[in-house]
Amino acid sequence: MAFETIDRTAKQVVLNVQDYSLFAYRGLTNLFRPPLYLSDFLIQSDIIGVGSASIVVLAGFFTGGVLALQSAATLAQFGATAVTGRFVSMSMIRELGPVLTGVMVSGRNASSMASELGSMVVTEQIDAMRALGVDPVRKLVTPRIFATIAMLFFLTIVADAFGILGGAAVTVFMNNQNGTQYFSMAYEFLRYPDIVQGLVKPLFFGYIISSIGCFYGMRTTGGTQGVGRSTIQAVVTSSVLIIFVDFLISQVMIEIFAR
Repeated sequence: MAFETIDRTAKQVVLNVQDYSLFAYRGLTNLFRPPLYLSDFLIQSDIIGVGSASIVVLAGFFTGGVLALQSAATLAQFGATAVTGRFVSMSMIRELGPVLTGVMVSGRNASSMASELGSMVVTEQIDAMRALGVDPVRKLVTPRIFATIAMLFFLTIVADAFGILGGAAVTVFMNNQNGTQYFSMAYEFLRYPDIVQGLVKPLFFGYIISSIGCFYGMRTTGGTQGVGRSTIQAVVTSSVLIIFVDFLISQVMIEIFAR
């Protein structure tokens, strides 16, 4: 009985991964075949980008402040508080900016995508679209995927900038250090690989968030309770995948730029 359960679970996991891979590939490649729903792309860009800007700004600012506060307390033991700006900028740009933005956008938009599409499934709106000859993936999924990728890229830059500003505020007003020195250290020690690593990650994270959210939304069953389950699964799965893919990308970038 136990082996049958394990076997059944393993088969289900493999099937889910296969279904998701095909779904995500189809949603991505639809961009290169007409028709293109540019109006839907702009609407989703506004919802995802402008709608998430406030929480990204606040999260980035206070994360940078916490980094400056904690790092200054540790660096003071070695008489190296002058490098606080370098520590904050590198941490935000390479890791915390992309990951924090991805998780925040995942919690806000992966859930909304899953619930919105799930509601359309249970109310048979998706079936009505197919009956009218409209491809639901091309109409609903592809604009969300590319809007999330594009907006997460810019939201990450915003989070990095406000994270560095948050660190500067703590450094100047709480730690009573020199603001010019902070910004000088934050800028001078940044290298091309650091910026590339920080800007490549949101492209992958945006694809994960949107494809996972749409995938669970389109697979919703069981009425309104099913919509709730899809929403939870989308947020949890996308958040875990963001952390996992962040590890993989970091390892690859280190190998590339270490040569």
